[in-house]
Amino acid sequence: MSEMEGSSLRESVLNRLTKVIDPGTNADVMRMRLIEDLQVDSAGVVSYTFRPASPLCPLAVSLAIEIKRAITEVSGVTGQEIFVDGYVGAEDLTALLNKEVEE
Repeated sequence: MSEMEGSSLRESVLNRLTKVIDPGTNADVMRMRLIEDLQVDSAGVVSYTFRPASPLCPLAVSLAIEIKRAITEVSGVTGQEIFVDGYVGAEDLTALLNKEVEE
């Protein structure tokens, strides 16, 4: 994948994330700045940090799963590296999100 393709894939991912709504605020996750350091490598792997709105956010797990699912739906994405920060269960949630789905 060329740098130009990587850039357009990043734009596609960012565009898709504007459609993921935080049910607590009815604002999209990009507007709320819940996604940081989003990068797409030449192989189509998307890496980013998910930072819930609060350390005890009751919606953090479901919202993180929804974000992961949304990015998976973007054509050209081959994988994800997700980091969770600023959340009491960050380590466990990071492990859960990066675990490969077993079929």
